[in-house]
Amino acid sequence: MKSYESRATIEAPAAAVWSVLRDGAGYPTWDSGVERVEGTIATGERIKVHAAVSPGRAFPVKVQVDESAGTMTWTGGMPLGLFRGVRTFTVMPTCNGSTEFTMREVYTGPLLGLIWRSMPDLGPSFEQFAAGLKAQAERATRDA
Repeated sequence: MKSYESRATIEAPAAAVWSVLRDGAGYPTWDSGVERVEGTIATGERIKVHAAVSPGRAFPVKVQVDESAGTMTWTGGMPLGLFRGVRTFTVMPTCNGSTEFTMREVYTGPLLGLIWRSMPDLGPSFEQFAAGLKAQAERATRDA
């Protein structure tokens, strides 16, 4: 198992954070690591994420959202579980009106060692995502 993780305290209510996270068309405006998202970010839907770290390549993932539990997952990978990535977004409101955000992606499968060596370091893009989400949700809250 290998993983990446990023966190942010966002000075905005959880509803504002969810609004940004579920607007796939808006991702390129606040996360320069995402070229575009095709599809609707909703439970049971399949979307394609085009990331700057792999130009010209789309990453198809299945979406599960449970706002009441504060989680959303994107799951993708190879057939037969040869390689699998599960990205979990956690959005937890705090008692002071801010939101604690965590994004973690866990990779597993028999081909993990081989694929991991060929993957770019995603740490910086995870940090960039959390910072961009924070800025966008806070901006939306200020402008509301």
